[in-house]
Amino acid sequence: MKVLVAGAGRLGEQAAHLLAATGHQITVIERDRARLAQLPDADLLRLVHGDACEPAVLEHAGVRNTDLLLATTGEDEDNLVIALLSKRQFTVARTMARVNDPDNAWLFDARWGVDVALPAAASLVPLIEEASGASDTVGLLRLAAAGVTVIATHIDDHSAASGRPLSGIDLPTGTVVAAVVHDSLPVVPRADYRFRGGDTVLVVSATADEHDVRTRFQ
Repeated sequence: MKVLVAGAGRLGEQAAHLLAATGHQITVIERDRARLAQLPDADLLRLVHGDACEPAVLEHAGVRNTDLLLATTGEDEDNLVIALLSKRQFTVARTMARVNDPDNAWLFDARWGVDVALPAAASLVPLIEEASGASDTVGLLRLAAAGVTVIATHIDDHSAASGRPLSGIDLPTGTVVAAVVHDSLPVVPRADYRFRGGDTVLVVSATADEHDVRTRFQ
């Protein structure tokens, strides 16, 4: 997969190296030359100096052949412009954009070309893993006060759970399937619900981690 990361700050750097480590081709755009020079293991990345809000810079970086674009700058207006240009002008299949100010979160949707919004307060790397396909099972959220973790696992036709009912899955103690999302429609599954390719299963557990959930579903 070809990935374009706009912004080489903390999140951009994390995303670039995470995705490069899983075999994807990564290009990073950054307007600060000094920041580009500071990136560790830069030999694993293609680096482009410039402002990703400019269509010519995006095109030079290879946006027309990009499968996933991450807009990770520290400015919400820049991230929205980058996502909109990438989606509308260059028809990038998948766009993700960081929300720096929670008050602006309502803007980060399909109207601005954003497929996935990355909240600044969330654990961002798992969200990138999930949305980019770097992992089929990720921990999305830890609710410390409740003592539980929310874990998502994506089912395809080759998953162990595909075709099996919920009642046939040996869930760890203290673990429930809270919802299944298919074609953007969430449902609360009953015991006879049969998993199928394209399902995203949201698991809530007081005891299990991503490995435990993956073992049961994948």
